[in-house]
Amino acid sequence: MSRGAWAWAFYDWANSAFPTVVSTFVIAAYFAQGIAPDPATGQAQWGWMQALAGLAVAVLSPVLGAVADAGGRRRAMLAGFTLLTALATAAIWFAKPDPADALYALACVGLATIGFELGTVFYNSMLPQVAPPDRLGRVSGLAWGLGYAGGLACLAVALVVLVQPDPSPLGLDRGQAEHVRATALLTAGWLLAFAWPVLVALPDPGGRRPGWGAAAREGLAEVWALLRTLPRNPVLLRFLLARLFYTDGLNTLFAFGAIYAAGVFGMGFEEILLFGIAMNVAAGAGAAGFALVEDRIGSRRTVLLSLSAMVALGIPLLLTSAESLFWLLALTLGLFFGPAQAASRALMARLAPPEEASAWFGLFALSGRVTGFLGPAVLAGVTAATGSQAAGMATVLGFLAAGAAILAGLRGPR
Repeated sequence: MSRGAWAWAFYDWANSAFPTVVSTFVIAAYFAQGIAPDPATGQAQWGWMQALAGLAVAVLSPVLGAVADAGGRRRAMLAGFTLLTALATAAIWFAKPDPADALYALACVGLATIGFELGTVFYNSMLPQVAPPDRLGRVSGLAWGLGYAGGLACLAVALVVLVQPDPSPLGLDRGQAEHVRATALLTAGWLLAFAWPVLVALPDPGGRRPGWGAAAREGLAEVWALLRTLPRNPVLLRFLLARLFYTDGLNTLFAFGAIYAAGVFGMGFEEILLFGIAMNVAAGAGAAGFALVEDRIGSRRTVLLSLSAMVALGIPLLLTSAESLFWLLALTLGLFFGPAQAASRALMARLAPPEEASAWFGLFALSGRVTGFLGPAVLAGVTAATGSQAAGMATVLGFLAAGAAILAGLRGPR
């Protein structure tokens, strides 16, 4: 890969620490076990927070993406939302293990999630700048694999330096869960320390750069024009519709995996971190492995294969009560998590005109977030109604299967 491609891919290394540490394996489990009154209530509250954050991203992403296109400010927008993510993540440190801090913790995570998702819009839109059309799948997949490696490295540092040592060499109070809360500070610092290469190596294209007001007007007009053309572009419309469902399932699975493991199998924070490390190894290996063949078999087939495998593995995973079998099935499922996401990004890059990439990736984010509240809301509602975490998690498989069924009829570029 070129130097620009490596700089772009390294952002995956930097920002993947947030979904890994905060959204999935550490802070999510800390909220469910340490802040919420009980794990089932924590899963439901976390679900409503994710639903509200997803709704905000759905509303803002296409508009801000089009504004960035019109104003030539993708890099500035990426820098701003990266900073927002880091600051809101660092603020989680002040969320103590007390139900009275639940609303504060949810607000911090929700704001950080919005910053992370919106930053990803501008980051993804830079992919056509760093990879030719016949290498989009390879670059996207390898970057996704690098992201899993970054999440793994951050988890490993959190485990060895912060969570395991007792007594803490840093003087962290385990009674107040400071050894767990400090992982939020680590994640924020990790993001700021490693996110800068893409901001240096990939400047915005030169040329006309209107003011923010004019860019906003042009951006809104561009979004409206894109939405009006969608019915005349059945390939792109079907892809975005399919992604609307399966990304909702993937995001929900990612957001609630550790909460489910902690509640059903009683995993402690150290075991959850080990589980997270193992999942990242599996997911990174899957993303990197599929990256080597995706450009030959096609992005659509890669996504379909990954979704089908996750549904097939997810059924016995939710039925088992044996922790060893749960680990085996979860790690196998993890092999297909990264390829589904990386291949989706590559397929969008193939379909989107480069000069309108941010706006199209805004719609790409919209398709993954316009019903982003639905997956967590359905999971939260089923969990609250049944009192069963397994019943709530089972709803994820329905979203994955629906997306795969719609995508199966798509006939687009290889």
